[in-house]
Amino acid sequence: MTSSEFAYTGCDNLEAMTEAVNYNRFLIDCVDEYVTSPDLRILDFGAGRGTYADMLAERRIIPDCLEPDTELQKLLLSKGYKVVDYDAEPSESDMYSLIYSFNVFEHIKNDQEASEHLASLLRPGGTLVIYVPALELLFTSMDTKVGHYRRYRRTQLNRILRNAGLEIVESRYCDPIGFFATLAYKFAGSDDGTINTRALKLYDRVVFPLSKLLQAVTGKLFGKNVLVVATKS
Repeated sequence: MTSSEFAYTGCDNLEAMTEAVNYNRFLIDCVDEYVTSPDLRILDFGAGRGTYADMLAERRIIPDCLEPDTELQKLLLSKGYKVVDYDAEPSESDMYSLIYSFNVFEHIKNDQEASEHLASLLRPGGTLVIYVPALELLFTSMDTKVGHYRRYRRTQLNRILRNAGLEIVESRYCDPIGFFATLAYKFAGSDDGTINTRALKLYDRVVFPLSKLLQAVTGKLFGKNVLVVATKS
């Protein structure tokens, strides 16, 4: 994967998402659940500005970061993170027990190749946590602005990871109320894909906690995002 295959656009939207406190905490909790020891080797795949790495670091969990954007690499290095070269051949000692990737795969043209690469970076018994936008029905101007190639069905992402040699441990849709909020945005939102920060913060503080509770009922049916956890045999 080259930088041209993984390019950020719509960076103002990415910045806005840092205001989604409950949403981001939910994602970090999904990683923290699989941190079994403080010295576990962890990789943030598509680390961006280090939003999630920083949140883990606050919990004294320090991941390595893989990020193809050269300017963002410099930012990550300035924060003290080890930045991993995508094209480097991993040795056994370089493999990871836990890899997470949040809202990254939809930016990658060849997601099957990317999943196979991640599988090669996992130790036997290692865990991969992936979170992506769900359902092409929800594809909006927001997806276009930030450079998404696609949104995913749960079974589609399961298949991609199985084809990479991984075993699915958990697979569910997340944020069911967000499904309807995104539909509303599709038909009545901004044509240029801009996120309204005030509306985002209101949804995050008031609605998302309820939506998270509803996932237990709707997880196999629909949601705004897909969460899949897989392991390497």
